[in-house]
Amino acid sequence: MSKDINQNPEQIARDKIDAMLREAGWVVQSKSDVDLSASLGVALRETNTQSGSADYMLFVSSKPVGVIEAKKEDEGQRLTMVEEQSKRYATEPIKIGNYILDNDKPFVYESTGTITRFTDYRDPKPRGRTVFWFHTPETLEEWLKKGVSLRERLLSIPELDVTGLRPAQIVAINNLEDSFKRNRPKALIQMATGAGKTFTAATFVYRLLKHADAKRVLFLVDTKNLGEQAEQEFMTYQPTDDNRKFTELYNVQRLTSSHIASDSQVCISTIQRLYSILKGEDLDESAEQDNPEENSWLKSQMSKKKAIPVDYTPKVPIEQFDFIVIDECHRSIYNLWRQVLDYFDAFLIGLTATPDKRTFGFFNENVVSQYTYEESVTDGVNVPYDVYTIETEISKNGEVIQAGWFVDRRDKLTRAKRWQQEDEDTEYKKNDLDKKVVNPSQIRNIIKEYRRALQITIFPKRVDENGEYEVPKTLVFAKTDSHADDIIKIIREEFDEGNEFCKKVTYKIDEDPKSVLNRFRNSYYPRIAVTVDMIATGTDVKPLEVLLFMRDVKSINYFEQMKGRGTRTIDNDKLLEVTRTANSKTHFVIVDAVGATKSKKTDSRPLERKPTVALKDLLQAVTMGVKDEDLFLSLANRLIRLEKQITEKEKEKLLELSGGQNLKQMTKALITAYDQDAIDQKAQIAIDSIPRAERTPALVEEAKQKAQDDLIQEASQPFNGKLNDYIDNVRKQHEQIIDSINIDTITKSEWDTTSIDKAEQTISDFTAYLEANKDEIKALSIYYNQPYNRKDVTFKMIKEVMEKIQLEKPTLAPDYVWDAYVNLSAVERSQQPKDQLTTLVSLIRKVCGIDQQLKPFDKTIDENFKNWMFKQNAGQHNRFTPEQVEWLRMIKDHVVSSYHIDLDDLDYTPFDAKGGKGKMYQLFGKEMNMIINELNEVLAA
Repeated sequence: MSKDINQNPEQIARDKIDAMLREAGWVVQSKSDVDLSASLGVALRETNTQSGSADYMLFVSSKPVGVIEAKKEDEGQRLTMVEEQSKRYATEPIKIGNYILDNDKPFVYESTGTITRFTDYRDPKPRGRTVFWFHTPETLEEWLKKGVSLRERLLSIPELDVTGLRPAQIVAINNLEDSFKRNRPKALIQMATGAGKTFTAATFVYRLLKHADAKRVLFLVDTKNLGEQAEQEFMTYQPTDDNRKFTELYNVQRLTSSHIASDSQVCISTIQRLYSILKGEDLDESAEQDNPEENSWLKSQMSKKKAIPVDYTPKVPIEQFDFIVIDECHRSIYNLWRQVLDYFDAFLIGLTATPDKRTFGFFNENVVSQYTYEESVTDGVNVPYDVYTIETEISKNGEVIQAGWFVDRRDKLTRAKRWQQEDEDTEYKKNDLDKKVVNPSQIRNIIKEYRRALQITIFPKRVDENGEYEVPKTLVFAKTDSHADDIIKIIREEFDEGNEFCKKVTYKIDEDPKSVLNRFRNSYYPRIAVTVDMIATGTDVKPLEVLLFMRDVKSINYFEQMKGRGTRTIDNDKLLEVTRTANSKTHFVIVDAVGATKSKKTDSRPLERKPTVALKDLLQAVTMGVKDEDLFLSLANRLIRLEKQITEKEKEKLLELSGGQNLKQMTKALITAYDQDAIDQKAQIAIDSIPRAERTPALVEEAKQKAQDDLIQEASQPFNGKLNDYIDNVRKQHEQIIDSINIDTITKSEWDTTSIDKAEQTISDFTAYLEANKDEIKALSIYYNQPYNRKDVTFKMIKEVMEKIQLEKPTLAPDYVWDAYVNLSAVERSQQPKDQLTTLVSLIRKVCGIDQQLKPFDKTIDENFKNWMFKQNAGQHNRFTPEQVEWLRMIKDHVVSSYHIDLDDLDYTPFDAKGGKGKMYQLFGKEMNMIINELNEVLAA
């Protein structure tokens, strides 16, 4: 843009505003050369009104619709002070020649060309807001045709139909819609992982489209995986007021290119792709696989306060979206990429389970709903967890490979081995494991101990009808793909299973990762999945019962997200489809083999860090389309070093993946992109093609910028997912030492102390709950206050207790309370009754003091029956015939499952097949009623 040195600040601002208007599709005219029919939108300078001259009057289809009041740049902080002036011009009649026009002009802007504010005076309580650019004429025309503004329409959204919604979801949606009605531009929904954030979003998005006539909603994520999952949620969502699916009513588009369909009402995109679209560039899909939060180069730029520049893109106007839903908004989706969000004139709604201070700050502390993990567990929406610790000697202290030992060295890429005698001692610490050194014994001991602990301590009752132990669905977090491969090999060996039993689920496997993940979620096999990145966060696998941590993580938010993989509840029937020996999912277990639950965590605030930038992060940033001199030069420096290290065979592979460019050529292109001499030389060709008479400073500058953009594009072009992975791998230490000599040993295998504390609290809470309800619930009243009536406790009474607990205190589910006693070594887990009701009776008897030790009630009944039979025979030898004994055993078995027997029960299974009530009378005569009463009393003792 040309700036005449003689221009005053007001003229400079006008030039900027003129350029902005033209890019947004307006024709800018002066009043001496007016032609309102020249275009759909005309911006007329210096238009007279009753009290003065408006800097710009906006016309759509020759009718005045708005006003722009221009101010010089240093008055940006005073724009709100001129709102009255611009409003006055908007409400007064205007005069053009001999014509006086008195139309409503509701769209009012105040702008310096750098800062622009906008007010729609059709809004219920018109409130100015900062916008990135001017709206297009087409948009203003569309808004006028709709009659009332979006903010006016938001006031008339009908009451929420709460059918099928959880309480926390109802609160979130109602409060969010109230926030919209109060014209709050940003809102934050904090909702625990597993509590249905995306379903909540689908519900309020549907209501915005249907009841507020929103044009388009953007659902923004930071990884491709989360985008695919959100797309599935919208595809399966069915509103309560329509029998059609969401996607039958509205078009949902997950962006896989730069094209945003004009008829899409919901767009799903990664922040990386949206950024590339605003830059007018293509994006390699590999750039969408990784979470930008973990990119150390991007964090370092944030710490240097370097914003990622975004320019106006006519193909994507600022009003493209009315609402933007930001999933997992606690991550870098808003800090490093804030300009992407600031670009759009839209309401912003953040979704997160784990907000931090920055999250609250960005959303103006407008937290419309807070629903924590602890609350979700209390409500039965999620399940709690226990921690089981496995520790080995080498995991904790490392080891030494001594000089003279013969060891294998393994190529990290090909995994080919060679045998070598070591020249010197190599000491390795726990942080070197699975990077510099692999100790198979360390991995094997963890897996072997996990298998043992599963069967004896963690989930011991998982034996099928053939006597085989059934491994619960387990997710293992590995450090790298190579580490994952080692773990999988050893798991298959130690569990004596085949390939289908344990699978890797990462983006880099040969099988379709989504297919493997789907089988893990819905089918019997695999029982164990090993992941590095793909399902660490945001992926729903409800049948998961164990998370095995074999990698540590330092970010508290990332760790909470990883833990969230196990929190999901699941219907008993659905769980039984994939785990046939599981009665219900009352909790999940974290098996910590690396101290992940104990290691120090940070909230990952980039301003507090000076990260060492990983090569993979530089590569990813270039692939994302980031253009920065420091980035290009840093990457060039790394590639220069790498070129000296790699083998000829590796150079050939690089040529194949880069489209024919070697490292020297790629390095030169990266440096040239910011070499001013090279830029000037390339630009001169374009400059020379401009006639001298037309060669303005602005055109010269434009040619230079175009030349640099072309050089940057050429330098970025070779970098794609496959090449980046290869470069990142070949630059690492080529070989790992395989330490097969130092044998590891287990030093700790036990429930974590936090689980012990939690177990004590669970038992205390259960006891307090029974005490609080002992006078209101009939069965509890009998157990506590009327022990002589225990014979009258029925199946129905016990079920009522269970239903009340499930409704009011789902965290006190009998299975989970029993596990608490197990964790305190008060009972063997293997002794637990097979069904929850019998478990409940056993627990009640313990809490009430009937049983001094926790005992399975079915076993108590068996013992009481044996003792009674012994007394009967002792008093009168062989008192009962074999047929009578068979009937007595049937009565005992009935009491085991139903806790009580009535005469009428004899007319049903299994008694009816043996002759029912009549047959018993035939066998026992007048003693029948007495024996039934006696057994009810004796067995319940």
